[in-house]
Amino acid sequence: MRRVIDAHQHFWDLATGSYPWMEGEEMSPLRRDYRPTDLLPLMAASGVDATILVQCRHDLAETRDFLAIAKAHDFVAGVVGWVDLLADDVAAQISALRLLPGGDKLVGIRHNVHDEADAEWLRRSAVQRGVSAVFEAGLTFDLLVRARELPAAIDLVGLFPNGRFVLDHMAKPPIASGFSSFWEAGFKALASNANVWCKVSGLVTEADWTRAVPEDFDPYLQIALKCFGPDRLIFGSDWPVATLAASYSEVKTIASRLTAAAPEIADRFFEGNATDAYQLSTDGFSR
Repeated sequence: MRRVIDAHQHFWDLATGSYPWMEGEEMSPLRRDYRPTDLLPLMAASGVDATILVQCRHDLAETRDFLAIAKAHDFVAGVVGWVDLLADDVAAQISALRLLPGGDKLVGIRHNVHDEADAEWLRRSAVQRGVSAVFEAGLTFDLLVRARELPAAIDLVGLFPNGRFVLDHMAKPPIASGFSSFWEAGFKALASNANVWCKVSGLVTEADWTRAVPEDFDPYLQIALKCFGPDRLIFGSDWPVATLAASYSEVKTIASRLTAAAPEIADRFFEGNATDAYQLSTDGFSR
């Protein structure tokens, strides 16, 4: 039987650090702790076997905590953490993380690029040196960008044709405000690079949180399939952020519309592509 990997979920403990992106009344439902015990029953109900735990803030301490969670819970197949890409010791930071309990589950690095004031942040030479260290360590780099940062992301990918990149949340298409040809052009251009995978995740929070229906996402799912093909699309829930707009099961149901239309890609979409993109171990997946 095919395993199902949720390649994008988060935990947080508000007592351990600051989350500026949670400010504002609309984000208030997220301002509570989210732990493995909260997610496990949702995974079981939706037939999800394993996850990839993804960084939430720019803090090495968070990544250390996530590796400890991965060590304690077999269902966490990998961790996409954070290191300071601008620092001179990026390689040393990664090496230190790998020596920790759970360090063998460090599979990628991410920076919240779309929160940077500078749309050209990925074009900085110091950032590119940091990304080079990520690839030298054999890790994957997650691209958390919107349409604004796609041109710089495309240039970055071109510099590292042998690196593995994963685009988070389809670069957050502005679904609620209407279709964007600028987003589509950048999305297509990024997809033309064979070393980039794409997570079908985070779409529900880009749509109208109260009015969106599953059919609203079909055009975007089809664009993703056309651009990235069956071997580079990855399922992710973006839980618990997605709960602002939809439940865990609803998010999986929306993503499953892609495989309902093309059932032959289900194995790749729900497991194989995440395994390839993050070089996941195939041993020990369990709840």
